[in-house]
Amino acid sequence: MIKKMQLSLQTLNLVLGFMVWVIISSLMPFIKEDISIPQGSLAIVTAIPVVLGSILRIPLGYYANIVGARVVFMISFILLLFPVYYISIASSMTDLIIGGLFLGIGGAVFSVGVTSLPKYYPREKHGLVNGVYGMGNIGTAITTFSAPVVASQIGWQSAVRLYLVLLLVFIVLNFLFGDRKEARVKTPIIEQIKGVYKNEKLWYFSLFYFITFGSFVAFTVYLPNFLVANFQLDKVDAGLRTAGFIALATFLRPVGGWLADRFQALFLLMCTFAVYTLAAILLAFSPSIGLYTVGCLTIAVSAGIGNGVIFKLVPFYFNKQAGIANGIVSMMGGLGGFFPPLMLAAIHGLTGQYSIGFMLLSQVALASLIIVVWMYYQDKLTLISDVFNSTAQGILVTDPKGYIKTVNPAFTRLTGYTENEVLDQRPSVLKSGRQPENFYEQMWKDIKQKGLWQGAIWNRRKNGEEYVQWLNISAVKDATGEDIRYVGTFSELTEHPNRSS
Repeated sequence: MIKKMQLSLQTLNLVLGFMVWVIISSLMPFIKEDISIPQGSLAIVTAIPVVLGSILRIPLGYYANIVGARVVFMISFILLLFPVYYISIASSMTDLIIGGLFLGIGGAVFSVGVTSLPKYYPREKHGLVNGVYGMGNIGTAITTFSAPVVASQIGWQSAVRLYLVLLLVFIVLNFLFGDRKEARVKTPIIEQIKGVYKNEKLWYFSLFYFITFGSFVAFTVYLPNFLVANFQLDKVDAGLRTAGFIALATFLRPVGGWLADRFQALFLLMCTFAVYTLAAILLAFSPSIGLYTVGCLTIAVSAGIGNGVIFKLVPFYFNKQAGIANGIVSMMGGLGGFFPPLMLAAIHGLTGQYSIGFMLLSQVALASLIIVVWMYYQDKLTLISDVFNSTAQGILVTDPKGYIKTVNPAFTRLTGYTENEVLDQRPSVLKSGRQPENFYEQMWKDIKQKGLWQGAIWNRRKNGEEYVQWLNISAVKDATGEDIRYVGTFSELTEHPNRSS
């Protein structure tokens, strides 16, 4: 019973963590009425929670494997009580920065669930499971929409204190219903890091998540003030529009995971970054509120689906180091939400517009698209290589003149010759001398006419031992019909035939 509750409980934990994470950015239109904050510092104050929320994802993902999600969630919520209360009595920008830094714990809990929940489900469901858990992002929408409404009635300080009650409730829920018997993985953190940091896929996924989740966080903290300042929208209207962006990206996350469970995940990422690039270019032209809405919602679609796809891929490629890999990738996603608001604010300060910033964002998305295309074809080549190297049949490939260009490990096992010993040699190095010359003449005549020959043939191993093998030779042709290479596959026959054919 407890195990079946973990997906629901941990998803709700993430909802609360993200609700707390964006308190400052959601209430900033109210806070700056009471606390003097220079216009150039607004982006820094709202982005500060992202810093610790990103960096802490590595240790929280690691310790979720060591002590279990139940303990990590409880400790995280206990620690969050202090910055939430501190912000509710803040009277200066310094207070907001200090409190906001530690609010980052709320965003850091993301890596706990993506590390813990896959333990309860088969691999073919990991995309959907992590996608459902990722719907906890809706916590940012709940706060973005509801906090301004509540603050307009009871004041922003009292609105912040309401989160203390929610934190206490969830501390109790995790104590009672968290899984005390969750499977533990106690590989030392240094050993886990050594096992992943040289793998380029980890850093590719980090870049992709930097874009998809980073844009989700960035737009969450950037839109409320931007919409008020640039389109003169009402504060509650701006919060509602931002909540719509968050909700769309959030609900599409499990869709992305579900699609990744059923289709080629890298191809889905190609589509994601292609659409993202076009949407960012649209925003770069400083459109009207209507087109700006279209651009933002398109990015929400791309970010939501992309987030779901990426966290299908991470545990697939890093099954044994899921905790640390999830932590690193999700950390980079969090940092992706920290830099864009600062970059946009700096560019606006220098140029008076946001166009250059959005154009830079489109180019990073385009670079990600190119990398995904490269990974897609690299995976295909890797698959071919794995099949070539793992098959039990011996394989040799020659050029059109009959010189050997490559062999597989099974060739060495069956013949005794290493690849270096036969490279650029003719297959005649294997001849036993039992077949007459007209046998080989007929063989090549069939290959030239039919493109294929197969039959039993006597050959000799490196140690001089003669043996009979079943041999298939195929001609590989180019677009013009010319033979460009020949592929021979063979296996040893245990029963020797009386004659070759």
